[in-house]
Amino acid sequence: MNPTIEKGREVIRIEAAALAALEGKIDEHFTKAVDLLLNCTGRVIITGMGKSGLVARKIVATMNSTGTSAIFLHPSDAVHGDLGMVRKDDVVICISKSGDTEEIRDILPLLRRIGVKIIAMVGTLGSPLAKESDIVLDISVTEEACPHDLAPTASTTATLAMGDALAVALLERRNFTKEDFAMFHPGGNLGKQLLLKIEEMMVAGKDIPVVKEEATLPEAIYVMTSGRLGATCVVDGNGRLTGIITDGDLRRLLARMTNVTDVRASEVMTRNPKTIRRGMLAVVALEEMERFSITQLIVVDDDQKPVGMVHLHDLVKAGLRNGGSA
Repeated sequence: MNPTIEKGREVIRIEAAALAALEGKIDEHFTKAVDLLLNCTGRVIITGMGKSGLVARKIVATMNSTGTSAIFLHPSDAVHGDLGMVRKDDVVICISKSGDTEEIRDILPLLRRIGVKIIAMVGTLGSPLAKESDIVLDISVTEEACPHDLAPTASTTATLAMGDALAVALLERRNFTKEDFAMFHPGGNLGKQLLLKIEEMMVAGKDIPVVKEEATLPEAIYVMTSGRLGATCVVDGNGRLTGIITDGDLRRLLARMTNVTDVRASEVMTRNPKTIRRGMLAVVALEEMERFSITQLIVVDDDQKPVGMVHLHDLVKAGLRNGGSA
């Protein structure tokens, strides 16, 4: 076998084994950590040096996006003023494979002086960090994927997984919903699906293409071409929607006859067109269009009067994708 392929697979096997072993380390200490974080009235402050610091930043991002307020504290910067961000009602998570990182050791007595609770994510249970912490989460691994057992590989994977486990356990304990997630991800696809309302996407007011039933077809075509929606609403004398004329309707008509001067809108329109009400999510409009294979959807009020029209292309352009992710 290609030795490069074999090495790549070996790394995956080692890291997968580290994760499998980590599952058995989720015990009552993990429950206590989740309880402590859940009842924290301040913020979760996560600190770590080097690779542990990089993983700490990712855990911070995951917690923030799932309802747990968290910030990263660089251990070196902490002793040069940044320790001022720590308050007594915070909880500090210290990450260190050895549990004897100098910069972490230096700030431990200072954290104790402030009075915060400390959770250690550590690879050596008898280390100074483990002994000085209130709760210890074991992230030890039997070997690194690095052939020299030097570069953090399996250990950083285990640390990251432990952070994810904390974040997701907290998410469920907080009853954090998809809608809550969307509030923190308004620019993502999920956020758009759960937050974007049809009013934000529809053409409204004087820009709505509308003709009356008795309008001539040339008048209807003028209204259609004046806009960019490829269709026009057709209403009765009371302004209530009775039909829609689309580009497709025109093509089918012109395939049958060439003189359309005296044809009325009511003779060409498709009756009982698909509609949607104000206040609905834009993704619902997209689903309706895909369901019925249409490209326009009319927004009506309680009196069945047109108050807007939305085009499929606008929804797609906005980044909506049915069944997509953030």
